Amino acid sequence: MNIGLIAHDSKKILMQNFCIAYRGILAKHHLFATSTTGRLIEEATGLSTTKYLTGHLGGMQQVAAQIEQNQLDLVIFLRDPLHPKSHEPDIKDVSRLCDTYSVPLATNLATAEMLIKSLDRGELEWREMYR
Repeated sequence: MNIGLIAHDSKKILMQNFCIAYRGILAKHHLFATSTTGRLIEEATGLSTTKYLTGHLGGMQQVAAQIEQNQLDLVIFLRDPLHPKSHEPDIKDVSRLCDTYSVPLATNLATAEMLIKSLDRGELEWREMYR
């Protein structure tokens, strides 16, 4: 499956730790990430990611296009709802597209863990029908 990974600046370390914890599961799938997030994941885990542009410089549009073309099966966007910065990507477009195209979306660690464990148990194989 294809997994999109995005994190606001204040959540990048959390994303690294998440990827370290679930490295065994993530290694079985194709990872796509915005530029800095992807680099940090690669450095922390040794996992390979396809990196988009930085989120606010077009990476979010690239993620959106992948969702619209049904090329992402799961998106994890760890966001900071209390302290967003003006240069950080906005969740609204990604959320709308995930809802439109039935792509599971996690915006916090608890939901991300539930989705990644479901993925490992094969509970997201229904996504194959959408391709």
